Amino acid sequence: MNAPFQARAGLRDPFTAFVCDDATADMLRPVAVEHGWSPEKVNKGGLRNAVQSLSVSASPNILFVDLSESADPLNDINALAEVCEPGTIVIAAGAVNDVRLYRDLLASGIHDYLLKPFNVDQLRDTFANAQMILSGPRGEAQADKPHIMTAVIGVRGGVGASTVSTSLAWMLGARAQRSTALLDLDIHFGTGALALDLEPGRGLTDAIENPSRIDGLFIERAMVRCNERLSVLSAEAPINQPLITDGTAFFQLQEEMKNAFESTVCDLPRHMLIQYPHMVHDAHVAVVVCELTLAATRDTIRILAWLKSNAPQTKVIVVANRVPSGGALEISRKDFEQSIERKVDVLIGEDGKTAAQAAKLGKPVAEVASGKSAAPYTQLCNMVLSHATEDGAGEPQKSSAAPAGGKNLVNSLKSMLAKNPKAAAA
Repeated sequence: MNAPFQARAGLRDPFTAFVCDDATADMLRPVAVEHGWSPEKVNKGGLRNAVQSLSVSASPNILFVDLSESADPLNDINALAEVCEPGTIVIAAGAVNDVRLYRDLLASGIHDYLLKPFNVDQLRDTFANAQMILSGPRGEAQADKPHIMTAVIGVRGGVGASTVSTSLAWMLGARAQRSTALLDLDIHFGTGALALDLEPGRGLTDAIENPSRIDGLFIERAMVRCNERLSVLSAEAPINQPLITDGTAFFQLQEEMKNAFESTVCDLPRHMLIQYPHMVHDAHVAVVVCELTLAATRDTIRILAWLKSNAPQTKVIVVANRVPSGGALEISRKDFEQSIERKVDVLIGEDGKTAAQAAKLGKPVAEVASGKSAAPYTQLCNMVLSHATEDGAGEPQKSSAAPAGGKNLVNSLKSMLAKNPKAAAA
C-alpha cells in the first residue's frame, strides 16, 4: 500500500474515506475540505465497504479506513491490500489499543493507525504527513540513486540462488534504503514469494500472457508488497500449463521496473540464458551462485564464459554458497578457483539452523542471520552497489571468466580429478 511507487495523481482520486460512525465522518469532512478534497468522498461502511469499492475502482492517493467493526483487523487489512493499488497511503483508525496490533498493521503497509477517540489535530497531523510523502522529491531521489539491475544465476539447481536473490533484495531495501523489486522468473516453481511468506498472485503470468498490458500502472497492481522498500513479482503457474513467450514480456517488465524502483534483483534460472539471452544485457551485475563440487565447477566455467561473450559489460560476482565447514569439501576452494581462473568473491557457509529458522519465520536468511552468518550477505550487497556505480562499469572484466575453449575446461577438470582419487573413481 504505502509502497515505493510513483503516485499517479492523474489516474486517482486524491482522497477517499470509509468510516463506521457519524462522529468520525463529521470530523473528517471539514478536514477534507481544508485540504481541497471533496467531503462526498467520506463514505459509510468501514473496511468491508472499502474492500468492495476498491475491487472495482482505482485506489485513491490517500485512503482513510475505519477498522472499528472488524473482528480481525490484521487479516482484514491484508484483504484490503489485495484490492488496494501499491502507492496508496493508507491511514487506519480503530478502537483496539494494542501495541502488537499497531506494529503488525504498520508492518503490513499502512501509514498510520489512529486510536479512537482521536481529535481533529491528530487527524490534521496525519494527513499533513501523508501529503509530504506524496509530494516528496522522487526525481531527486532517483538522481541520487540511479537504478541498479542485478541478475542472480545459479549454475545448478539446488545451489541456493533463490535464497541469495531474496536475501540480496532484502539487503538492498532494508540496509541500502533503496526501493527494490524482486523479479522471480522461475514461473512454475519460483520461491521468491514463498520465502517471504507472501502469495505470489497472477501478476507475472498475466504479464507473460498479455505483454501489451505491461505499463507503470500494471506494475503497481501486480507487484506484491513485502515491506516499505521491497516488492515481489513471482508466480506459481500450473505445471500442466506451459507458458509460451518470445521474451517480450520479460524485457518490458525490466524496463518498467527501472522507472518504478531504484533496484531490481532478477532471479534468473540458468536455462533462460539460452532462451532469452537479452535478459542479462541490461544487468549491471551478474551474481553467479555455485557450490564447491565437480559438476558446479564445470557449469560455473561455462556460465562465466557465456557471460564474457554475451554480456561483457556486466560485472560478475562469484558466490560459493552452502560451503560446509571442517574441510568436508568435494573440491577445495583453491582447486575451484584455479579451474574457473578467478577468485571466489563471496563465500557463504553452510548454516542449516539459520536457514530453517528463516523458513519458519517467512523471512530472508539475511534478515535472520547474525554475526558471522550475516557478514557474507553484507559483503555481497556492498559489492553489488560498488560494481554498479563504479566508473568504467561498461568495460568487461579481464578476469571475469575462464576462456570458452573446451580444452581448458577438460584440462582443469582432469587436474582436479587427479588430485581427488575418490572423485575419479566415481
